[in-house]
Amino acid sequence: MNTALPQKGHPRGLYVLFFTEMWERFGYYLMVGILYLFLHDTVANGGRGLDVSMAADITGSYIALVYLTPFIGGLIADRYIGYRVSIFLGGSLMALGYFLMSVPNSGGLLYAALACVIVGNGFFKPNISTLLGNIYNKEELKPKKDIAYNIFYMGINIGALVCNFVAAFLRNNYSWGYAFSAAGFGMILSLIIFASGQKFVKHADVIKPVHKEDMAFSKIISVVFLPAIAAGIIGWFIPGNIFGSDSNDAFLFACVPIIIFYFMVWYRCSGFDRKRIATLFTLFGVAIIFWNIYNQNATSLTIWADSYTKREVPRAIEPLLKPFKFTQEVNTNQKEVPVLDYHFHAKTDANGKVITEQGVDPYLHNIPKNEWPAEGENLKLISTEIYQSINPFWIILLTPVIVGLFGFLKSRGKEMSTPSKFAWGTIIAGISSLIMVIAALSVNIYEHKVSSAWIIGSYGVFTISELFVSPVGLSLVSKVAPRRFTALMMGGWFITTSLGGKIAGMMTGFWDHFDSKALFFGISAVAALVAGLLLFPLTKKLNEVVVQATATDD
Repeated sequence: MNTALPQKGHPRGLYVLFFTEMWERFGYYLMVGILYLFLHDTVANGGRGLDVSMAADITGSYIALVYLTPFIGGLIADRYIGYRVSIFLGGSLMALGYFLMSVPNSGGLLYAALACVIVGNGFFKPNISTLLGNIYNKEELKPKKDIAYNIFYMGINIGALVCNFVAAFLRNNYSWGYAFSAAGFGMILSLIIFASGQKFVKHADVIKPVHKEDMAFSKIISVVFLPAIAAGIIGWFIPGNIFGSDSNDAFLFACVPIIIFYFMVWYRCSGFDRKRIATLFTLFGVAIIFWNIYNQNATSLTIWADSYTKREVPRAIEPLLKPFKFTQEVNTNQKEVPVLDYHFHAKTDANGKVITEQGVDPYLHNIPKNEWPAEGENLKLISTEIYQSINPFWIILLTPVIVGLFGFLKSRGKEMSTPSKFAWGTIIAGISSLIMVIAALSVNIYEHKVSSAWIIGSYGVFTISELFVSPVGLSLVSKVAPRRFTALMMGGWFITTSLGGKIAGMMTGFWDHFDSKALFFGISAVAALVAGLLLFPLTKKLNEVVVQATATDD
């Protein structure tokens, strides 16, 4: 079944949300695709000139906070302002943040811009997914909910596929600022589409009444947010670093009260509601490991594509790419390049800024000198961010195949349960990291680059795992969460992404300390394989809760 095409019998609201999400994700993934590169690029090229550790720390913190704020955004929407108002508010803040990122030599505006996107995503992301789930809560539409989320997920990946080409064109031909501004225009278009389709989604904007056992919002502020802020401050100022940097310590300390709050929600529930939430928590725990591997696309895999992958444009396709200028050029004489040691560890000053000099472009450091371009000639390279379009390309290509596989198994009476999909998906994610282990061992990566086939293959295998877990996860929360907690549990789902993103950033912050990059990728591979295998014995009991919850209206 080709889920890229409209499906008969689906309500118009699905397609309103599809295109709204597509353009919002265009902006988000454009930002994710170039943020590390922008932070690490030299000041002369318009970047921030930060070393690997600092650039990865900021990128990982950004991804983590972007997916942590849906907790509060979902809660406020559930209790007070509704889902549509939240989407408009969040989208407006994100657009503002992207445009602030486009200001050249912005100084401290960088952090204000990141804050706008972080808070905006908190209001936008959980509530658009909740709206979609509410549309399909009608009895006659429930059987189509999983397919609806696969269609919705296709929209996410169309936006993610296109945005990196736009970013490469704009930053290569103009500047980083133009690339960031494109994200802002994508967000504005998203809001226009959503506003024009209100009549098709407003019926799903239903706020469920608060139950007597639910915690009052004022108490949530006092027992969750204030302690989270206090814990974050303690983490930031604690002597030394427990997890590698002040921001890592602050983030992880701040997460503790929020995680405790979720367990309090479970504890205050009773009967079947408690089983529902416990089932979600079990799968959320496994999802953190999955999202760690997923979010390495913006950190370690970006570094791998930038420095260790052969990015020369094949001569056969060079004429096709030339008019669009999706390529970068390097030669043997660059005006400003980072000073690196043998293992590509950038030397920095006391403020963490990369020390630069006139010399050879870093791309040439692990290419034998007899393969360097001649004096006056250039190597034409595929822009690094283009590699982040590999994953959404595989998504679009493989979605019909995986959905068809699920349909085939169902027709044979062997349908995979949602918990089983989680288990298999986590194991397959581990295999994708294992491919990177082999790539790192295939040659001496400090003297020779590796073929692009390795990272393309790794993304391809990971895409299979993503199709087992990610769209199913959105649908799972919509089906299993007690109705009055739907957006809050959507926020919980995104917290798993947040923690996975932060772990990815933390690991990449130590990239320069891993002389063996095989060990770096091996840690994620082992964690995913073990987690997936441990989940299998629990799948039967977990699925009993999923099936019962699906048949329950409230």
